[in-house]
Amino acid sequence: MNRYPLWKYVILLMALLVGVIYTLPNLFGEAPAVQVSSARAILKVDASLVVRVQQALGDAGLKAEVVLFDGNSIKARFRDTDLQIKAKDAIGKALNPELGDPNYIVALNLLSRSPSWLTSLKALPMSLGLDLRGGVHFLMQVDMKSVVTKRAESLAGDCRLLLRDKNVRHVGIAREGEAVVVLFRDHATLLAARRVVEEELRDLQWTESQDVDRFKLSGILKPEVIKRVQDAAVKQNITTLHNRVNELGVSEPVIQQQGSDRVVVQLPGVQDTAKAKDIIGRTATLEVRMVDESIEAAAAAGGTGPVPFGTERYTERNSRPVIVKRQVILTGENLTDAQTGFDSQTQEPTVNLTLDAKGSRIFKDVTRDNIGKRMAILLFEKGKGEVITAPVIRAEIAGGRVQISGRMSSTEAADTALLLRSGSLAAPMEIIEERTIGPSLGAENIAKGFDSVLYGFAAIAVFMCAYYMLFGTISTLALGFNLLLLVSVLSMLQASLTLPGMAAIALTLGMAIDANVLINERVREELRNGSSPQSAIHNGYERAFTTILDSNVTTLIAGLSLLAFGSGPVRGFAVVHCLGILTSMFSAVVFSRGLVNLWYGQQKKLKEVSIGQVWRPATQTAAKT
Repeated sequence: MNRYPLWKYVILLMALLVGVIYTLPNLFGEAPAVQVSSARAILKVDASLVVRVQQALGDAGLKAEVVLFDGNSIKARFRDTDLQIKAKDAIGKALNPELGDPNYIVALNLLSRSPSWLTSLKALPMSLGLDLRGGVHFLMQVDMKSVVTKRAESLAGDCRLLLRDKNVRHVGIAREGEAVVVLFRDHATLLAARRVVEEELRDLQWTESQDVDRFKLSGILKPEVIKRVQDAAVKQNITTLHNRVNELGVSEPVIQQQGSDRVVVQLPGVQDTAKAKDIIGRTATLEVRMVDESIEAAAAAGGTGPVPFGTERYTERNSRPVIVKRQVILTGENLTDAQTGFDSQTQEPTVNLTLDAKGSRIFKDVTRDNIGKRMAILLFEKGKGEVITAPVIRAEIAGGRVQISGRMSSTEAADTALLLRSGSLAAPMEIIEERTIGPSLGAENIAKGFDSVLYGFAAIAVFMCAYYMLFGTISTLALGFNLLLLVSVLSMLQASLTLPGMAAIALTLGMAIDANVLINERVREELRNGSSPQSAIHNGYERAFTTILDSNVTTLIAGLSLLAFGSGPVRGFAVVHCLGILTSMFSAVVFSRGLVNLWYGQQKKLKEVSIGQVWRPATQTAAKT
């Protein structure tokens, strides 16, 4: 009746083993570290840089506990913060000879002390939030006025191209604030233009007016369009920041919208505010320009003459100078997608760009009129441009699909595509609040949270053991198993643990023991009704299961609601809360019964069980006497 088959015990043992392995990394804590990542779009960090970092530390007489390459950055772990700061200065001087134009970002960080054998099993500690790990916090304001102005400027350009295509003559087109103004000499032409623009440019509300001897057609952005453009700008900025921060290897960043025009950026583990600003400020944009192939330009490229008027000097990846014209043909605003691929003829890695309708039309006209000439594609980052490639135009390119190639590796092509997809910020952002949370404050928060969980667990254990005797001891072991499972699942999912998450763990302990109380009281009730001990254990677990399931399902619905509609700390609480409900049901029903069956299941003539005082009604006691 009260026996588990062998396979159930095997499953419980495997769950216990997995729980121990994936919980262990959280016990080793974190050590101060230095993180080295790329500061330039086309400069990739690879494993060969590990040797340079080790050499820089050796020359400075410093020793790191470990130096590792994680795919995007190099991290060196140290014994204490004094060594960390000295190592940062030494590595920075070695890798960045020119402080004004650094090739690498050298920032302070934190790194787990987990042994390598755990790391090889992909057993990693839980990601800690800013309040537990320390780091930097920024509140950024998006310049919404510039978003609307930029959209109006774009629509003014579209209006100019549209009227030219429809052969509608005008005196001039200008942008006045957030409005597009078109001037005409006669009213008939104005009416013809209005029919065209109202059909094609529906984001603008058009009105007519007369100014002395000219007729004016003014287009003002509709309120719903302004809101849509502003919302899209905030979302694009968030996407851009996510792409840049993830590329630089900052672990578990938090980048989310706050209100209508603000963005919160939290970088756990990063202690250097200046470097954090540099990280979130890194964006790249694309420009397409024509190469100046005149004799004067050739002399300037060779270093024997000045740069001609109206041109600029840039360098290619092989450090060869290229003289390009200042006139910008296309920008990253016309780019809708960037993906990697391979050239069908040479099989070299390429970056395949997709342009919007306006960009496709411009690119088609430019390539048709400049066959045989070179076109430069430049990548700008932090105001500095570099020529990715400068191919010769062989034929007219239509359809809005452009292929960039030129001695790129697959990794470089993927990085360039990622950088172009992230693009530039849709609107300028200003940091209106910044603060740094030190690791000591994070350690204090961890200690307080750990103490709350520990003392809560101890209080529950004392009560259960005193009130339910052996069954209380088994309930306490099931509660410990539940805590082990919860921490291991959070570690496997790499969920970010914050102070609200630790509060959810403490709450989960109280809710988990509630299921064991229901089971124990149900067993007592069966004993009071005169059932044999074996029958009481069996019926107690079977009949308490429905009540446990109902109560946990209703609580889980509340947790899922918090997860769906909450944000920030509320979501962190909800994640731990929902996982805790699932692990508590498994531990209370399956694990605790496994222990009870293991202890009592083999006893055929069981006369009594250790479950504390079984209170019987007075009538039953008298009858028994």
